[in-house]
Amino acid sequence: MSPKPRTAIVLVEPEGALNIGSVSRAMMNFGFSDLRLVNPRADHLGNGARLMAVKSEPLLEKAKIYPDLAAALADCHLCFGTTRRLGKYRRQFIYPDKISTELARLPEAGRAALVFGREDNGLTTAELDLCRVLVTIRADPALPSLNLAQAVCLCLYEATRAVPEHTGPTAPNNCPANNHELENMFQHMRRTLLEINYLDFQNPDHILRIFRRIFNRAGLSSREVNILRGLWSRIDWLNRQRGK
Repeated sequence: MSPKPRTAIVLVEPEGALNIGSVSRAMMNFGFSDLRLVNPRADHLGNGARLMAVKSEPLLEKAKIYPDLAAALADCHLCFGTTRRLGKYRRQFIYPDKISTELARLPEAGRAALVFGREDNGLTTAELDLCRVLVTIRADPALPSLNLAQAVCLCLYEATRAVPEHTGPTAPNNCPANNHELENMFQHMRRTLLEINYLDFQNPDHILRIFRRIFNRAGLSSREVNILRGLWSRIDWLNRQRGK
C-alpha cells in the first residue's frame, strides 16, 4: 500500500493563507490528502487560501486543527521535522531525496507525518524533539530559507519519486510505537531520571535529547516501549524503597 494516504502534512502556526492554499494544491498534485494545521494564524477557509488551492479546496475543508504539535502527531509512527538551522541538537538529518526510503520502512498499519514550521522562525527545538527524523534542504547560503509552500512541494516530490514496494505485513509484536506512546515514555523517563538525580535539574533535556536520538534510531515498537516503561516503574519503586 502506498504511504501517501497514510502520510499527514503538518503546518505549525502558518501565518499566510496563500501559503496554506498553495500547500493544499501541492498535496493534491502528489496524491496526499491529510492536512493538519497546528494553531494556524491565518484563515485556511478564506478567499486567499481558496484562490491558491485551485481544485484542492476539499483538502482545505477537511483539514484538521490542533492546539499543539504533540496532539497533531499523537497517532503517527514516523515523523519528519524540517529545519533550516543546524547545530547542537540538530546534527543528524537527511536530505529530502531520502524521505521515500524512510517511508518505505513504514509498516502497512503505520502513519507518517511531514512537519513544517512557521514561515519566519521554523520549528523550535522542543517541537523537533517530537520528530524522529530531521530533514533539511540544501540551498544557497545567500538565501537558505525557502518559502513554506515551495519547501512542502519539494519534499512531497521527493517523497513520491521512488517508493519501493512494501515487503509485507508487520508482526503484531513489531507494531511501531506512535508518538503518543513515545512521548508518554519519554516523560516517564524524564521524571524517573530526575528523581534518581541522573539528570541535571538545571537542564534535564540536554541528556534526554541524546536518549531520544538513540531510541529514535532504534525505531521502538509498542511492546518495547511498554518494556522500557516497566523498567522506569521498577526504578521508581526501588527509589521509593530506598527513601523508606
